[in-house]
Amino acid sequence: MELNYKQFGQGEPIIILHGLFGTLDNWQTIAKKLAENHLVFIVDQRNHGKSPHSDEFSYKIMAEDLKEFMFKHHMYEATIIGHSMGGKVAMRFALDYPDMVTKLVVVDIAPKKYKGGHQTIFEAMFELDLEKLTHRKEIDEALKIKIPEDGVRLFLMKNLARQKEGGYRWKMNLPILYKEYQEVLSDVESDEVYDEDVLFVRGENSKYIQDEDILDIQEHFPLMELETVSNAGHWVHAANPSEFLEKIHMYL
Repeated sequence: MELNYKQFGQGEPIIILHGLFGTLDNWQTIAKKLAENHLVFIVDQRNHGKSPHSDEFSYKIMAEDLKEFMFKHHMYEATIIGHSMGGKVAMRFALDYPDMVTKLVVVDIAPKKYKGGHQTIFEAMFELDLEKLTHRKEIDEALKIKIPEDGVRLFLMKNLARQKEGGYRWKMNLPILYKEYQEVLSDVESDEVYDEDVLFVRGENSKYIQDEDILDIQEHFPLMELETVSNAGHWVHAANPSEFLEKIHMYL
């Protein structure tokens, strides 16, 4: 699996993993800031962005992708930052390969199974006939019928790629993401314990990490600490980047 990536800076390595429907570009601003003191890699995970599509899709496999990526770049230890789905990949990686993790930052996700909530987004994306739409404005208007939130539409439309023959396509492997959606929602399956410091960061207005989740998190990550970023929802790093970065710098 040859993951697409960008790199910035120099120093001790940091690898950043995006969430569901995301791409490495979602983290480019944060990566450039961290690159003032580190060598930072942002990657497209399989079935996302410009990375290859595959019928295989699970947290175990994506943790293997990360290990392979590190070996190919001659990294045998790195700080891993993962957001949402990427946070679960980061947790699984730390549990499977603890010696390859310098520091671990998990952004707005717990290792538990979630109920979901992306069905409307999937429906809106599947209903688009992208090959017949010629302007991004048309796509935005079509998505708005089921997705009224401007920020969510903007986030999804970063996945659009214009085709030479006309029209657009999704960069992500939408059919597989839909087929394996229950896997995305699943808990981080492992009997292991990661007994090093871990920073969990949540948004003040997000419900992804509740206070009652802390005991469950500590079963796998007993030395976890939890920080809350003010005036931020699930996309913590985008809503309040300065406070988010401050907490990351303090931890590192």
